[in-house]
Amino acid sequence: FVFKLTVAKQQEHFFQAAYLEERDAWVRDIKKAIHRIDGGQRFARKSTRKSIRLPETINLSALYLSMKDPEKGIKELKLEKDKRVFNHCFTGTCVIDWLVSSSSVRNRKEGLLLASSLLSEGYLQPAGDTSKAAAEGLSDTPFLDLSDAYYYFPDSGFFCEGYSSDDDVVLKEEFRGTIVKQGCLLKQ
Repeated sequence: FVFKLTVAKQQEHFFQAAYLEERDAWVRDIKKAIHRIDGGQRFARKSTRKSIRLPETINLSALYLSMKDPEKGIKELKLEKDKRVFNHCFTGTCVIDWLVSSSSVRNRKEGLLLASSLLSEGYLQPAGDTSKAAAEGLSDTPFLDLSDAYYYFPDSGFFCEGYSSDDDVVLKEEFRGTIVKQGCLLKQ
């Protein structure tokens, strides 16, 4: 799950993600930044709290920890769709159900707003074509309250089986060279 980024000074940078979905999210975010900068716009990450107008009393970090609670949180499942198996994930409907049942929100509409904030801030990640399309703005809301829209926690160990594309085939020669710095790229 490595990709290469060549900058204007002909420096090459290699990024290695833990899994396919994470790599694709990084590539998508980098392409958005490049597109904005090439278009003469400034690139700044918008705060979801400001754009969606979340109340200051909502602590997304604490909510995320509650969602991950092994006993009272959202249960991670092994789900199958279109001959692909998604491990350590859950549906959009499960998220909204959990938010309502835990009294984090009053109704499903508020749940959708809060789940969109969690997605936007990186506490949830889309898994699968349906949820990815919504997150990229191809739907009315970035988060979907659907049983066939899959999501996962970024640190859950999520992986997808049965998926392959020509884009994933990379020649080993492409990644020859000396490692200048080794580490992880973290998304805020």
